[in-house]
Amino acid sequence: MTAQEPALRRPEQPTPAYVPGHGLLTDKVVVVTAAAGAGIGAAVARRALEESAGMVIISDTHERRLADARDALATEFGYERVRALAVDVTDEAQVQALLDVADEHGGVDVMVNNAGLGGTADVLEMADDEWSRVLDITLTGTFRCVRAAGNRMRAAGKRGVIVNNASVIGWRAQEGQAHYAAAKAGVMALTRCAALDVAPYGIRVNAVAPSLAMHPFLAKVTSDELLAELKQREAFGRAAEPWEVANVMVFLASDYSTYLTGEVISVSSQRA
Repeated sequence: MTAQEPALRRPEQPTPAYVPGHGLLTDKVVVVTAAAGAGIGAAVARRALEESAGMVIISDTHERRLADARDALATEFGYERVRALAVDVTDEAQVQALLDVADEHGGVDVMVNNAGLGGTADVLEMADDEWSRVLDITLTGTFRCVRAAGNRMRAAGKRGVIVNNASVIGWRAQEGQAHYAAAKAGVMALTRCAALDVAPYGIRVNAVAPSLAMHPFLAKVTSDELLAELKQREAFGRAAEPWEVANVMVFLASDYSTYLTGEVISVSSQRA
């Protein structure tokens, strides 16, 4: 994507103060995929613990970062409240193993599907394996987790909640993002349809669609010029903090949103 000078220069607004927990997930068993590192998944795991979740189970494909994340959270919130399992969401057996861990603690109440893979490739030059890998992780991986968590919740008679991580790019066009945009648009459609399938069992499915959430990996793979342009598209002239996205995901997981299902909430100051 070529950076362009925006017509309007927006001043960067200060980041608001961090919001303390209010017990929104008291005693819940929460599972979060792609939760290592410092991105949205890690912020959701922390937020869930701050909101009094009884057990938070985090997963990722990077075992060292996952172990570090687990140790950091367990040191702060208690080793009895945090578990970790290396999981590749393209592998059905590994997805089922993750839900088996949740069953050891009473079964999953909240499933947060955060795993996804991006990249930049012109559609005319994109190889089949580039397309397939992004779709398999970002869309089909989310489907596998929705199916697995939904079946466990139904079998246990739980009025559980599934929260998917989509993206505003599922609504808008961006150069070099055909595979990622298609996958995220698919996550949105999956969310809407799955919500109707599981509603008879009292299970809710919603999604968030962030625009620009700043974390170290994004900064590493994105030029300063493009980041500056993307920030200028935001009403506040800044990127969201991962915890600001996590707050919305926790709201969707909580009893404050019991009549909300099949929705995609844009965590963004942009018009879709």
